[in-house]
Amino acid sequence: MQNPATRFSTRAERVFCCQAYMTDPLNFDTLAVRAGTIRSEFGEHSEALFLTSSFVFENAAQAAERFQAQGEGFVYSRFSNPTVAMFQDRLAALEGAEACLATASGMSAILSLCLGTLKAGDHIVSSHSIFGATVQLFSTLLARFEISTTYVSSSQPEQWRKAVRPNTRLFYLETPSNPMAELGDIAALKEIARSAGCLLVVDNCFCTPALQRPIELGADVVIHSATKYIDGQGRVLGGAVLGSKSFIQDLIAPVLRTAGPSLSPFNAWVLLKGLETLGIRMERQSANALALAQWLESVPGVERVHYPGLTSHRQFELAKRQQSTGGAIVSFEVSGSDDEDKRARAWRIVDQCKLISITANLGDTRTTITHPATTTHGRVSAEARLVAGIGEGLLRIAVGLEDVGDLQEDLSRGLRA
Repeated sequence: MQNPATRFSTRAERVFCCQAYMTDPLNFDTLAVRAGTIRSEFGEHSEALFLTSSFVFENAAQAAERFQAQGEGFVYSRFSNPTVAMFQDRLAALEGAEACLATASGMSAILSLCLGTLKAGDHIVSSHSIFGATVQLFSTLLARFEISTTYVSSSQPEQWRKAVRPNTRLFYLETPSNPMAELGDIAALKEIARSAGCLLVVDNCFCTPALQRPIELGADVVIHSATKYIDGQGRVLGGAVLGSKSFIQDLIAPVLRTAGPSLSPFNAWVLLKGLETLGIRMERQSANALALAQWLESVPGVERVHYPGLTSHRQFELAKRQQSTGGAIVSFEVSGSDDEDKRARAWRIVDQCKLISITANLGDTRTTITHPATTTHGRVSAEARLVAGIGEGLLRIAVGLEDVGDLQEDLSRGLRA
């Protein structure tokens, strides 16, 4: 099946794609603004929003060709749309991937990956510290179809090696992890995955290609929840799967065409605008996160701070090799006499926040705070939370663009209480 992202109008001479004239490599911020642009015959400067469900053909023969993926051009917005194609091409350029397929959400991206690559009897090796909904997908929904998952530590490559079975098809890694900011060594895991004959999939949601490019480090597939930092302002949902052209065309595109977890053109247009400022936002939010993490380490009642940019983080050296900054997520644990006391103290900090938004979403320009044990990982078993290190005293902050002093003051009320 032809990649929908490469299908253009038959009026090719009136279509502009900036990648067509890129003879020299361009830098990240330039690609974030320019890559993947298609201009119609009207010559618009900003990307056009194509709000249409279908496309008109010149004749019956052309319609037949398009439906058999034998001719270039768009067919139906469930699986091919110019605005979505622009987003796919731009994100692929930023990640250094050959191809990208956009989906309705981050979870639909993961589901599309699983539907395209797994069958009954297959096995996944995954890190413990992943998004709670991903755990539910692997352990509950996929288990119904006899697809099993073994969970291991992100930071212990030997555990991944020992978990491999003859039927292992995927290594699934979030790095940094949600919410503990634990890192996986992508290059080391790639060697194990290669020897096992399975794909290494990296969820790059927390870093984005602005801070980390997993494919350059050896990953086969990259997953995104574009809802987070790619949008950057908490407006729309979106997801993406990135990899080689053959992987996207042969395995993932048929899932999108048949099952329909489609990204809407409007959401794609919003995400295109988000990519334009991704680099500068991530730089500023990471700087704010580092300042907040350093301050939290000095606050009485804070037992431990989890942030890869801190020298106290046990994987600080790996973070320096793998990421350009520590990212914008800070987690910290409050002290307490027992779990009940820790939860009460953590909730008190949350409840005292007047500036920081109490929401489980992240990646926004507005700082957010959540209690993972009762929100994002609330449906995960207590045993699994314990293994992942998600205790009752843990709070996760997704740092935005506000003044750091104001954020510190907002947190101080609850910390003093």
